Amino acid sequence: MSEQSHGAASHEDDHHVNYVRIWVWLVVLLAVSVAGPMFEIFWLTMVTAFGIACVKAYMVVTRFMHITSEPRYITYIVVTALVFMLLFFAAVAPDVMNAEGTQWLKPTWLSPIPE
Repeated sequence: MSEQSHGAASHEDDHHVNYVRIWVWLVVLLAVSVAGPMFEIFWLTMVTAFGIACVKAYMVVTRFMHITSEPRYITYIVVTALVFMLLFFAAVAPDVMNAEGTQWLKPTWLSPIPE
C-alpha cells in the first residue's frame, strides 16, 4: 500500500506546474491586450484583442484546468461544444448583425439621442 501512495506522489511531481509563472504570463498578456487599442490601429487592436484572448484561454484550459491530463473523451466534449458554439454564431450572425430588413426595429438604446 505504501508503494502505491509513493507512486502516486511521484506521478504528481512529474506534472508539476508553476502557477505563479503562468499567472505572470497571463498578466503580461492582459497588459498587452489593454495597450493594443491605445495605438488606434485596427489590425493591431484585433490581434491584441482576439489573438491574445485565444492564447490566454488556451493557457488557462491546459494549465489550470489540466485538460491535457484528462481522458481523451473530455477533450472531445470540449471541442464539440466549441464547434457547436461557433456554428450557432455563424448561423445567427447574419440576422443579428444586420442593420436593416423586413420588420426590423432598431432598439431604443441604440438610437442616437435627439438634440
